[in-house]
Amino acid sequence: MNKNTFTQVKLAKGEMNVYDFGAVKLHAYKTNDFIDDEVFVLEKNSKAVVIEPPCFFDNCTELAAYLKKFEVEGIFVAYHGAGASFLPEAPKYSTENAKEYSENGGGKTLIDNFSKTFGDVFDGSVHKITNIISEGKITVAGIDFIIKQTAEAFDIEIPEINAVYTHMMGHDCHSIIAGASHADAVIAQLKAYIGDGFGLILTSHYTPEDLKDAEIKIAYLENLKIIAGRCQNANEFKAEVKKNYPNYSGENYLDMTAEFFFAK
Repeated sequence: MNKNTFTQVKLAKGEMNVYDFGAVKLHAYKTNDFIDDEVFVLEKNSKAVVIEPPCFFDNCTELAAYLKKFEVEGIFVAYHGAGASFLPEAPKYSTENAKEYSENGGGKTLIDNFSKTFGDVFDGSVHKITNIISEGKITVAGIDFIIKQTAEAFDIEIPEINAVYTHMMGHDCHSIIAGASHADAVIAQLKAYIGDGFGLILTSHYTPEDLKDAEIKIAYLENLKIIAGRCQNANEFKAEVKKNYPNYSGENYLDMTAEFFFAK
């Protein structure tokens, strides 16, 4: 599937890009919110499953209205635990470690920070998980998903559309990279995607990407380590990265990456 082959549906705030795989359709919801969230809906036989809920109240309302034509059989809550006002009656699927991440760990810290930053427009309530899942295959809405546990949460392979979901990539934007070892782990993960030949890579903060984008991201991460090795502090590092990638978005993510590489 070509990442640019979709039908676009304009909504009041966000937009929906619909990819037609025949029996299955992928609805990629671009929220246009303050943190560039992307929500994915897999549809089959008028039933649907959501990957990562939106977390701003207006997006929660907008997406819920769009989904009224489907029977939503579940929501995968991995890295984005906020937004519990979204489809509160739908089953919520998560691993134990992802549940902990959202309720008490690093995910909860991010939710609290976003609540302070964005105020009343951000839904900081955390989804109550109804179905604890583990690694391996699970079928929801008639679609098979393969759960892959990560350090913080879980990624999802979707064999029927030859796609994989992970938290962040973005071939022309910065990501949160927690030091050189984390960069190496992400590089290994992206190389595995290339080896598996996935057609689409779905991420929480970017439109669907392909394996060429993964190669671009690998080169960026390799260079990030080199730049960090020749810099003395976070400010020098950020300036050098921005010099190398002047058109990249996500400068707030670069700020966090710099803090990780040059922790005091």
